[in-house]
Amino acid sequence: MSSTQAPAHTPVFSPAAVVASCVGFVLIGALQALYGPAIPAFREEFGLSPSAAGLGLSAHFVGGVAGVLLFDRLFGRIGNRRILGASYLLMAVGAAGFASAPDWPTALAMALLAGLGFGGIDYGLNQLFAVGFGHRSTAMLNILNAHFGIGAILGPALIGAVGAGRYPAVFLGFALANLPLLLCLKGVRDRAPQPSETAAESYGGGPVLARSLGSVLAVFVALYVLHVGIEAGVGGWEPTHLETVGYGAGVAATATSVYWLMMTVGRFLVAPIALRFSAQAIITVSCAGMTVCLLLATVPGLAPYAYAGVGLFIAPIFPTGLPWLNRAAPRARRAGALVIAASMAGGVAAGPALGKAIEWSGVRAVPLLLGGVSALCLAATLWLIRSTRSPEPLSK
Repeated sequence: MSSTQAPAHTPVFSPAAVVASCVGFVLIGALQALYGPAIPAFREEFGLSPSAAGLGLSAHFVGGVAGVLLFDRLFGRIGNRRILGASYLLMAVGAAGFASAPDWPTALAMALLAGLGFGGIDYGLNQLFAVGFGHRSTAMLNILNAHFGIGAILGPALIGAVGAGRYPAVFLGFALANLPLLLCLKGVRDRAPQPSETAAESYGGGPVLARSLGSVLAVFVALYVLHVGIEAGVGGWEPTHLETVGYGAGVAATATSVYWLMMTVGRFLVAPIALRFSAQAIITVSCAGMTVCLLLATVPGLAPYAYAGVGLFIAPIFPTGLPWLNRAAPRARRAGALVIAASMAGGVAAGPALGKAIEWSGVRAVPLLLGGVSALCLAATLWLIRSTRSPEPLSK
């Protein structure tokens, strides 16, 4: 039987392919997190200013957005195994090239190439997990994305253990770790069901329909951009805010590590909850809890604990929103790519935008600024809940 004729009940992933996919997300989480701790070594080796050294991560994100959009174009035209296999190879070649680059322009080109593979894996696996596990898709997406957090924690720890000066060996080791995952791609179904094919099976009835495809997609994109902006904003500015209100540098750094850890823990914790409660309910509680915690972070004595709470509440939003999006807009095949690319763009834009706002208001206003953005996330979620109840189907 050809891959295009696979019966609907064929699992999208074998058990081995599920494990390999989780390992793949550990690797992309580690790759994204490796650039920052290696910046001192970049600067020394290539004679870079701080802003020039920061272009490594920017090139990675630009490649990530391009990878999402490129592989979305190929999704459904060529098999899933080829898409994922090409993504793993691009990431491996880019990481190895970055490790051995003779100059900074070549290193940036290799970071862009690695980001291209990163985007393909991020988009491809999120999209397949969103439609591949029926009513368990939300739970499985949270587990998948929790492994990204594991990688994001392990990457900097590894650089810290071996020293920033040995970053080429770390990037090269990471590149080699991608290659065994290619052997597990035979366990991935080459043609995954489309969201419209699985909506009834996954949610016990027909898809939730909305009044306007364009407006619903726009608000989903806004939700993703804003919540990733909060995620990056807390990660980038929590240490500075805590030091400003009287904490030592060590405590501030530890509290920020706890924030990232709580994001990972939150995704594992929400997996069983997602089997009992709807995505809408989970995201509503997440946005409300995130907003409350950011307001509590304005109190110096509560700030480190409040930021940990932000990590816990923000954790489920990204993975939990994808099945909801596929259910709300089953005919919008490119909706998943749009919000994933938008989330990456939100991460890029968050730094300069928040930095400018802090210049106007001061560092002590960080939690209030982010709390306002979180309130917008909650408003967007409530609007989506109301708007995805129309009896009329979405039209293109």
